[in-house]
Amino acid sequence: MIPEQMRYTAEHEWVEERDGNVVRIGITEFAQNALGDVVYVQLPEAGTEVRAGDVVGEVESTKSVSDVYAPLTGKILARNDELSESPELVNSDPYAAGWMFDIEVEDAGALTALLDAGAYAKLTE
Repeated sequence: MIPEQMRYTAEHEWVEERDGNVVRIGITEFAQNALGDVVYVQLPEAGTEVRAGDVVGEVESTKSVSDVYAPLTGKILARNDELSESPELVNSDPYAAGWMFDIEVEDAGALTALLDAGAYAKLTE
């Protein structure tokens, strides 16, 4: 399942446009399948300035630990604190309840540099 309305990164993160210059970030269905059962999620604090490509958190599963990257440059506006108590939401609902954080991006045009659903589908074949 690859939602058409989102953008994607080669690191298997999705990016969803919200209001204004705000985007929501999470990991894809493909990524959560590869990780297995998620047992811990570390996320950046609200107010943190991030640059595209920065490691901003991690996801720990029964199989491995994976870094979470900022796909765009901006400031963390919010994070999904529900994941600290219920990290399994990343597995059960990666595109909705399992979201990770929101970024107020410096350049909304940078979204166009990310993969669309078709390009991401090819990457995961």
